[in-house]
This record gives sequence, C-alpha cells and structure tokens, in this order.
Amino acid sequence: MLIRLPQVGSVCVSRPEFPRTIIEFQERFPDERACREYLVASRWPEGFECPRCGHDQAWPVTERLLWECAECRRQTSATAGTVLHRTRMPLHLWFWGAYLMTTATPGISAVQLQRQLGITRYETAWMMLHKLRRAMVNPQREPLTKAVEVDETLIGGPEAGLRGGRQQGNKELVVVAVEVRGAGCGRARMQVIDDASAQTLSGFVTASITAGARVHTDGWSGYKPLPRLGYDHQPRSQRAHRLTSSDPDEILPRVHRVIGNLKSWLQGTHRGVGGEHLQVYLDEYTFRFNRRRTPMAAFQTLLGLGSQQTPTTYHEISGHKRQPELTG
Repeated sequence: MLIRLPQVGSVCVSRPEFPRTIIEFQERFPDERACREYLVASRWPEGFECPRCGHDQAWPVTERLLWECAECRRQTSATAGTVLHRTRMPLHLWFWGAYLMTTATPGISAVQLQRQLGITRYETAWMMLHKLRRAMVNPQREPLTKAVEVDETLIGGPEAGLRGGRQQGNKELVVVAVEVRGAGCGRARMQVIDDASAQTLSGFVTASITAGARVHTDGWSGYKPLPRLGYDHQPRSQRAHRLTSSDPDEILPRVHRVIGNLKSWLQGTHRGVGGEHLQVYLDEYTFRFNRRRTPMAAFQTLLGLGSQQTPTTYHEISGHKRQPELTG
C-alpha cells in the first residue's frame, strides 16, 4: 500500500540543522521515523525530483526508504549513492556511529563502537566504520592554497638496521601536506606512496595543492621539479638548520606537528594500523582534522547524503566475497 505525501516539489525545504549537543541529538533522532525524515529532507532539500522524468510529486513506500514517482512510477531510494545504500542495520545505529565518529575528540575504534552501541558482532562495527571512512573523501574537494608545508614520514613499528629517513623496510611511506595559516595550520592532505621519487612527490603535490602556491619542503631532491610545475618552491636545508637550532621540527613545524599527532592517534585510538587499510585511516584523520572547528557540520558529509559517490562494497573493503549480516 502506498501513502500519498504532500507535494514536496512545489515548496523549497531548507536543509535541516544538525544537533550541537548529545542531548539535542537524542531529542532530534529518538527513533527510526525521525532518521528517515532527516534522510529525505537532506536528500531532497529543494523538494523531490524524479531522476527519470523530473516530476515533483511522489509517494513513500510504507516503512521503506523508497519514493515512487506519481507520474512514471519509478521507485527512488533516499539512501542510493550513500553509505546507507541497501543497509539492513537500523538507521539510528548509523546515525549514532556517524555522530560518534565526527564528534569524539580522539575518534572511535570498532571495539568502542561495538560496546557503546550494543552491536552484537565486532565485524559489524568494523565494517560500519570502514564504510563511513570511505565516504570521507570528496573527489571535488578544493586543493590546498597559498603557503603549504610538505614532508614524508614512515608509519609502522621500529625496523632494526635501517639508515636514512626515506628507507622504508616494512613500514609504509606517507606524504603529508599542511596549509600555513599564520603560526597555525589550515587544511591537510595525506597519502600512502610507494616511494619518495620526484615523479611520485610531484604527482601528490599537483593533485593536492593549487598551482602558484608557495611550497615549503626540506632539501630532498624529489621536490626539485616543483618550480617547473608552477610552484614557488622554498626548500629548507636540514643540515644548515642544525647549525643554528637543536630542534629539527622547526624546519617544517606545522607538518611535523600534524604528523606527530597522526602517529599518536593511530597508536592511541586504533592500536596501530596495517598497511592494507592505512589510507582510509589517513582519510579519516584528514576529514576530522579539516573539520576540527565545525565537527557537527561533518555529519551529512559523512553519511554521504546527497552524494552521488558509488557505495563501497564489502568485497572492496575486506577482500572477501561473503558479507556478514550487518544487522547490529
């Protein structure tokens, strides 16, 4: 049986406000119905529009997140293209997971999420967090601008017998860029890389930083092509710096501060991360860091509401074909 809803296409519906406190969150999303209403209002803030015929009237399919066009009868899901696509887990658990992930200062691990939400299986909590992490990267995000510090670091445990900061061993090499904003930091970008060659580092810089920006690095030869690529490259010699200062981090203070905090977060919250999934943890850290002053604004972005990104499958995340029942 279909239920006729008001004509949503003829009235502009403003995007709903996100709660600022945990009390407001509980009051705003007390049940599944409230979560469904929020999804619909977020998915179609300007009113429903059928993706097939453009009609502005639809009926919801009872107790489901489907809307049926009153003109062509096409059924459209309010969760299609989001991390909630085809989920069997109650919506309120997804909402709570997204809330905790964006507002908890140190983030949240799968063990903590399982315990706090009363999820039966660890695998369910783990998969939920990984799906959320994969919704954190916006392909259309703006590149870093103005002045930017860039450096590489190794992520992983100690490796005996290594010499030189760019010898990897079994560690993962990560390149990090941080905007300079006075004495503080702006936005950041991070990426796992295979090597610190000029080709690899140039590719990261051109993909992450707008042309014409001033790029501060150490004296590593991998950054030498940057002027030819249109950047104001400002290399800083570590050897010369050691003659005047006892603190090696002062050469690139902002990016080194971010790298130090990243490593503490990986060990403190997640007890270390394997190389297979390291990039999505870097994406989470970057997402949270770039929204550290407005954590509540990250909620809709994290759920992928209104996004047309392709949902990540269980196989893409775990490498296994059989997906567990993510029912909570």
